[in-house]
Amino acid sequence: MSVTVINEMLGRTFKEVVKNENDELVFRGDYSRGVWGTVFTFFHFQEGCEKVWIEDIVGDLDDLKDEPLTEAEVVTEECDVGEGHQTWSFFKFGTSKGCVVVRWCGESEGFYSECVSLKRELTDVFDF
Repeated sequence: MSVTVINEMLGRTFKEVVKNENDELVFRGDYSRGVWGTVFTFFHFQEGCEKVWIEDIVGDLDDLKDEPLTEAEVVTEECDVGEGHQTWSFFKFGTSKGCVVVRWCGESEGFYSECVSLKRELTDVFDF
């Protein structure tokens, strides 16, 4: 079992937190004219025959909006299952409004990664 604190997200306030149609978890920061906003996207990069998906979400994603994140961590557990491999990743996010746990599951024959990746993008708005 491994535990990782996601320091890049702690203290940040997000205006939108959603699970999209691609089974990605997206946190959108606030931005306005001339000010950079940050978008954090949790996703799986498909390599081959593995399957990785959001199994369930416990809590209300709206609790993660408009308040600074005070908790952002992931706990990962791996195990062999028959002739395959399985990875469970529990992402825990919290604000003063509440806590949300997002459980990802990954399965493969052991040859491909089952990890969840985090992409951070800076966005800006320009008026012309």
